[in-house]
Amino acid sequence: MIELFKLVRLPHTQKIRKIIKIIETLETECVACSSDLPYSATPLSCDSFYIEGLCTHLASMYPSDSVITAAVKTYMSALRAETLTAGDYRILFNALRHALYRQSGVQPSEWDLIAPGLRYGTDAPKHDTTAPNPAVSDTETQIAAPSAVLPITRPFYPGVYVYAEDIRAPFNLGSIFRTAEAFGAEKLLLSEGCVSPEQPRAQRSAMGCTHFLPWEYCSLESLPADSPVFALETGGTPITSFSFPKHGIVLLGSEELGLSAEALKKVSAGIVSIPMKGIKASLNVAVAFGILMQYWIASLKDTVLDKSC
Repeated sequence: MIELFKLVRLPHTQKIRKIIKIIETLETECVACSSDLPYSATPLSCDSFYIEGLCTHLASMYPSDSVITAAVKTYMSALRAETLTAGDYRILFNALRHALYRQSGVQPSEWDLIAPGLRYGTDAPKHDTTAPNPAVSDTETQIAAPSAVLPITRPFYPGVYVYAEDIRAPFNLGSIFRTAEAFGAEKLLLSEGCVSPEQPRAQRSAMGCTHFLPWEYCSLESLPADSPVFALETGGTPITSFSFPKHGIVLLGSEELGLSAEALKKVSAGIVSIPMKGIKASLNVAVAFGILMQYWIASLKDTVLDKSC
């Protein structure tokens, strides 16, 4: 691995490419470790002094990037408190890698993601996180359509919400839009870490559903307080015996990291899992979401669709 003092003196573009490669290597090494392994025992290609120096340099390069500065601050705090684990390293490297993709204008593909085998599982300019997408307002149920097309009436199940946390791949997010719309979800909520639904590859896989399904950026703290919240994650109740709520919010996690600890704290109606028998025991997040929606909507067979919009 290139020495740090040489790395920081490279021309900007070359330096960022090198740093991305280093972080990709470190994150891949973390995947093979137990998440609770102490950082001092985590077998990485460089030591903690190198990582600390790299983080400090990135924070100085991008002082206005809230993702980079927050990730570095959290890492430094855990390092000082001697509570740092391999899982913390993984979260740090993942956040920095995607932030650098964004800073350098790179849009990673599905195959660029570093996903462990036992989980399901580009940032782009963000929308105002307090406002819904331009096509739909909070108070209107009429869907805006292209001028050459008549307004469309869209049936949905009232109170069926989906919250996507840090979905990075455009094709995955587009597929989630298409599936949510097809099964009659009322609305899709996105964390700030999600790729933009307006990204061309997201638009392509959504097949126009971003114009029909209401959506908005939303923080975990802003989730509706009166709605049951359940999560699609490993280690929960098998989907065949899970009691789905009549209305509520299902949480979907990042392709690489799954749901954050903060998201899991919001769960009030249980965790649902999809039993698997294969060697990898792993599903793409959009595929897993499709299976979940089939079961959830099937459980609502006596619920009347809202056809007012």
